[in-house]
Amino acid sequence: MHIRHWPAAERPREKLLTRGASALSDAELLAIFLGSGLRGRDAVQTARELLQGHGPLRALLERSPAALAGLPGLGPARACQLSAALELGQRHLAAALERGQALTDPAAAGRYFAQRLRHRRCEVFAVLFLDTRHRALAFEELSTGTVDSAEVHPREVVRKALGHNAVAVIVGHNHPSGNPEPSAADRAITERLRQALALVDIRLLDHFVIGDGPPLSLAARGWL
Repeated sequence: MHIRHWPAAERPREKLLTRGASALSDAELLAIFLGSGLRGRDAVQTARELLQGHGPLRALLERSPAALAGLPGLGPARACQLSAALELGQRHLAAALERGQALTDPAAAGRYFAQRLRHRRCEVFAVLFLDTRHRALAFEELSTGTVDSAEVHPREVVRKALGHNAVAVIVGHNHPSGNPEPSAADRAITERLRQALALVDIRLLDHFVIGDGPPLSLAARGWL
């Protein structure tokens, strides 16, 4: 059955308008972007086949424009449009922290770390430096490691924070495996960072671990 024959409440576009984009599945969101499917298939079926054969969504969207262009149902034009749409989303997230507004929503910082680190193949440790009003001063990647570890030196974080005249920092790192569950080492370095920064009156507000799904906040777990 073609999408236009579906019940109105189940059509991706109508569902997005009435319930919001978060109510749609990965396939439905991708189908809206595609607009139409391959011959004999509607857009949702084509999107499902793309995700089944070349996904999940994270793996699909991390492909280069050239790689996307070679996938069935996309082609060069849609590949360019999809890559541009992803970049727009990333710049939108970055703008929330770069336009000088105070960071009042901790989850926004988590989304920013996810946007910057989720696609990385090796583990990366990064720091967001904040002023007295919790406005972003700078974002720096301080270490890059292997697929399962990145060495973190608290003294380097302190040195950088002092150099930016920061009064608070948020740190984050990615787990290339996709599992965001903090390890014992993650918890240990968080405590070492908190203690080192406290010696110079700088607060460690949070430590985000980035994997698949939402960023995991150690502060929300009560570990800060």
